[in-house]
Parts: sequence; C-alpha cells; structure tokens
Amino acid sequence: MPMTETQTFLDLRPRLFAISYRMLGTRQEAEDAVQEAYLKWSQADHGSVQSPQAWLVSVTTRLCIDRLRTLKVERQAYVGSWLPEPLVAEVASPEAELEKAQYLSVAFLLMLEKLSAEERAAFLLREVLDFDYEEIAGALRRSEGACRQLVYRARQRLGEPGGRFKPSPDQHRALVEQFAAATAAGNMDRIVALLSEDARLMADGGGKVRTVLTPLQGAPRIARFFHVVARQVAAHAARLDYRLVRVNGELGLLRSFNGTLHSVLALETEGERIVSINIVASPAKLPEMDAIA
Repeated sequence: MPMTETQTFLDLRPRLFAISYRMLGTRQEAEDAVQEAYLKWSQADHGSVQSPQAWLVSVTTRLCIDRLRTLKVERQAYVGSWLPEPLVAEVASPEAELEKAQYLSVAFLLMLEKLSAEERAAFLLREVLDFDYEEIAGALRRSEGACRQLVYRARQRLGEPGGRFKPSPDQHRALVEQFAAATAAGNMDRIVALLSEDARLMADGGGKVRTVLTPLQGAPRIARFFHVVARQVAAHAARLDYRLVRVNGELGLLRSFNGTLHSVLALETEGERIVSINIVASPAKLPEMDAIA
C-alpha cells in the first residue's frame, strides 16, 4: 500500500479508536477493530474512495456493530458486574485525542450498554463525530429517516446525557480528594456525607478478584463497604494508597495495597455529592503502571 494511503490511515486512527472504544468498551477490542479496518483499507480500491474518513469510519463502525452483538451475549455470562476498561493517564498529561470527553466517562459508557448495537453506533456518529444523517446512513446502510429514529431512540433511552456528565472541575477534584482521604481512614460518617443519598457502587473483578458481585445502593451501604475494607487493611498491617489520575478524561483514583495496584475508581459527581462509584479491579482491565508512571 502506498505510503500516502498508510499516512491517511494513521492520521485518522485516533478517530477510529475513539469510536471503536466507545462502541466496544475495552482497549483490546477497539484495537482489534481498528486493525481489521486497516487490513480492509490496505485491500481497497483507493481510487474509487471519495472520502477516506467516511470510508474508514463506516467500515470500522460496521465491524464494531458485528462484534458488539457477540460481546453482549458474552457479557450476560460475566461473573459479577461488567464495567468498561478504564483509560488511565497522569493528571498533568495532555488528554488523548478522544473527542468530546463528556461522552467518554465510565458512567456514560456503562449507560451505552442499554442501547442496541445500531442505536449505539448512530448516536456516537452523530454526537461524538458530528456526522450528518446522510453520512450516518451510508455508514450503517440504512435510510436517513431510520438513522434519525435510531439517534432519537438513543437520546430518549439515555436521558439526554450531554449535560449530565459535566461537573465543576474544582468541585469534582475536591470531592475525589476528600473521598480518598475518608475511605483510606474508613471514616463512615465522612464517606456518607460525601455521597448522595441514593449513590450507587459497581465493582468489576472479572471473576478473578474478590469484590462485591452485585451493585450497592445507598450512601450507608457504600460507606460500610469502604469502612470494612479499611478495617481489614489495618488488621493485616497493610498499606492502602490512593493516587489521583485521569480516568477516561475525568479525575479518578488508582487504589493500591502494599504498593501493588488493585483497582481503578471512576467517580461521577453532581454538585457537592458523589452519585456513583465504578471500581474496576479485573486484572485484565488494569493499566500498565509503567505507562502512567
């Protein structure tokens, strides 16, 4: 394949990964979809391609739709709660080119699981990549009217998420830092004060790490969970550390026991309270520490 065509793909690769990751929820699945799109691109008749971006996005989207249908079946048999694989970066490092971070949070990706594969694709092409309906129709091989209906249904089912995932950065950081201090100390009263009354906690151990198998609902239950963890750490003379990082573009936490990474915590906040906590402890979904050191 000519170098110009290879460079075209490389230039568009961040955008293809952006849509693939949001569709599939894990880095490896997204990388596999992008790689398969590259193979198809290398075999394409480039002279007949009017828009490389539209061509590559269309191919990548259809690959993701097919793969997501299989993944949805597999995730029904998942041990405990399934959560997306977090993308972790240093707080001070520039964010990767994953457009519109409000559509990247772990909480939002989890909400996307409510959608069918085609609803998810149409919504992301419209809201994340700003495709017009003619382009979406070409990508999904559906009529423009059908694509409008897919996006409409997705918005209805998600409850207009665009404005929901935009907490004040200063408030969010303060809550995350206070939460880390309170949970490290096992201070139940302080943890309850930081949580909304109907806060929700989900944890993904992938069947490999011991954690809660079903979601915890309500501030007291969640506070008791962290209190018990702190007591167990103290009883074993272990060390519990939290580190502030960016998790899918928002401030979150790495939690370590005795210097070994245990889990990634993504916290969703609204106003002055934490409304959801998603803990990813599955070893297959934890970041390589060297990559963020």
